[in-house]
Amino acid sequence: MTDGIKDKVVVITGASSGLGEAAARRLARDGAKLVLCARRLDRLNAIAGELGLGSDAVVETDVTKVDQVKRLVDHAVRLHGRIDVIINNAGLMPHSPLERGKVEDWDRMIDVNLKGVLYGIAAALPYMREQKSGQIINVSSVAGHKVNPGGAVYAATKHGVRVISEGLRQEVKPYNIRTTIISPGAVATELPDSITEPDVAERVRKVYEMAIPADSFASMVAFAMSQPEDVDVNEILFRPTRQEY
Repeated sequence: MTDGIKDKVVVITGASSGLGEAAARRLARDGAKLVLCARRLDRLNAIAGELGLGSDAVVETDVTKVDQVKRLVDHAVRLHGRIDVIINNAGLMPHSPLERGKVEDWDRMIDVNLKGVLYGIAAALPYMREQKSGQIINVSSVAGHKVNPGGAVYAATKHGVRVISEGLRQEVKPYNIRTTIISPGAVATELPDSITEPDVAERVRKVYEMAIPADSFASMVAFAMSQPEDVDVNEILFRPTRQEY
C-alpha cells in the first residue's frame, strides 16, 4: 500500500501521541516525508528520533494560533518544495453535560477541533491550488454522526468538521485536490484524558475498554492516500466491531 505514499510531503498536526503518532509511524515506514507538529516538543523530538527524522521535521505548534499553523506549513514547503497532504488531527474531548456550564472546555474544543482544522486548510490550500494537487485529511469522529448526552459540544465540533470538509470538497474540484474525512469510534488514545469531569471520565473509560489500537486509524490514512490520483475517498467511518454507539 506504499503506492501513493512514498516521497509525499505530509504534515500531521497533533502528532505527539495517539492517532497522529500512529499515522506518523505508518507513513514513515511507507516512505513519506514527514513534518510533525504538536505542543509537546519533547515528545515530538523523541518520536522523530525513533523514526530517523531530522530536527527540521518537528515544529512546535499550537493549532489554535493561525500564525503558528501557517508557519508550520510554510516550513514544510521550504524544506521539501511542496506539501502533498495535511492531516488535521489535533483534537480534544472534554465531555460534560451542558447544564454544568463548562464554558472553558467548550471554548477549547471549538478552538482546537474546529478552528484548528480551518487554520490547517487555510495554510495548505494556497500551495495545493498552485500545485494543482494535494489531499486534505480532516479527522472527525463517530460523534460527528451521532450525539450522546454529555457530548453535545464535542459532537458539534466534529459534525462541523464534516460540514466544512464537504464544502471544501466541492470547492477544490477545479484544482485536482482530494479531501478525506476520517471518523473513528473508540480508538486507544489519550483523548479520554482530556475530560475534566470525573464521573463523565469514568463513563467514557468504560466505553473505551473495547478500544482498538491507533494503528487502525493509520491504516485508514494509508488507504485513503494510496488510492490513484483520480480516486477521491471522501469519508471513512470505522469503529471497534463490538461498539454499538
